[in-house]
Amino acid sequence: MFIWLDYLITLLVEKVFKIEVSTPLGSSVHFFFYDTIKIIILLGMMVFAISYIRSYFPPERTKKILGRFNGIVGNIIASLLGIVTPFCSCSSVPIFIGFVEGGIPLSFTFSFLITSPIVNEAAFAILLASFGWKLATVYVVTGVIIGIIGGILIGALHLEKEVESYVYEKSNTDVFITEMNIKDRIDFAIENVLDIVHRVWIFLIIGIGVGALIHGYAPAALLTKYAGPNNPFSVIIATLVAVPLYSNALGTIPIAEALIAKGVGVGTALAFMMATTALSLPEMILLRKVIKPKLIAAFIIITSISIIIVGYLFNIWAPMLMA
Repeated sequence: MFIWLDYLITLLVEKVFKIEVSTPLGSSVHFFFYDTIKIIILLGMMVFAISYIRSYFPPERTKKILGRFNGIVGNIIASLLGIVTPFCSCSSVPIFIGFVEGGIPLSFTFSFLITSPIVNEAAFAILLASFGWKLATVYVVTGVIIGIIGGILIGALHLEKEVESYVYEKSNTDVFITEMNIKDRIDFAIENVLDIVHRVWIFLIIGIGVGALIHGYAPAALLTKYAGPNNPFSVIIATLVAVPLYSNALGTIPIAEALIAKGVGVGTALAFMMATTALSLPEMILLRKVIKPKLIAAFIIITSISIIIVGYLFNIWAPMLMA
């Protein structure tokens, strides 16, 4: 898909920088420039397209849609809406308050909150370009399944009393949903592209920089030994290491790409990516403002176990998915 870009970056590294691409330094420099341009192109294209779709799903409409469903269907709809709505972990508190005060069941709310940061259109686009449509599709499907199962389990625990009382006391008033014409939606999509690039560029640069160092200098044999698909503890360790970190899927994908190229298990790398986006320490601190420790613990445990299971399954399926 990006053969032309690979050719141009190779010329840049070898003819302008005078570095052989076959050397560790040349390989790292090539990876950095290639991935930076590739991700920016894909990010702009996919965010624009999905933002146009997202213009039909403002938070108020999302809340109204979820209010129409019951049972597992509600969890499925909530998790699917998590894919096409413009929310990340930093939006957790206002989303949570808005859903709870709107009468949305806790089960549906957590299905939405789990899926929304894990699965996003830009991550899908980059996975599609880097690993193919099979892996990218399974990434989306498993992210949705994690949200559905997580929400159902949290609902089954009946932890409504673990939500801070002031959340329920907030007024529940109807909000007018502004209709948009085609020009408004295009303007919204362009604005969203600029906003997302502004908010994530530092994560992209850091992630691509780390990925470039891994790509050029990390010893493949060592990584394969301790983080390869044959290590029974690699997925668990990757998930636990990811929890204290804070990033988004875009920042972790270049790292995952470089790790996989060095022999790290696909499931191990994706578990790290999912846990970083869904279970970051800053998000837990924000959620503590609206829910009590018992519910936070349930959220972390259920989501972590789900991600770990998916990680191991990915390590088993990877040869078929990337064939």
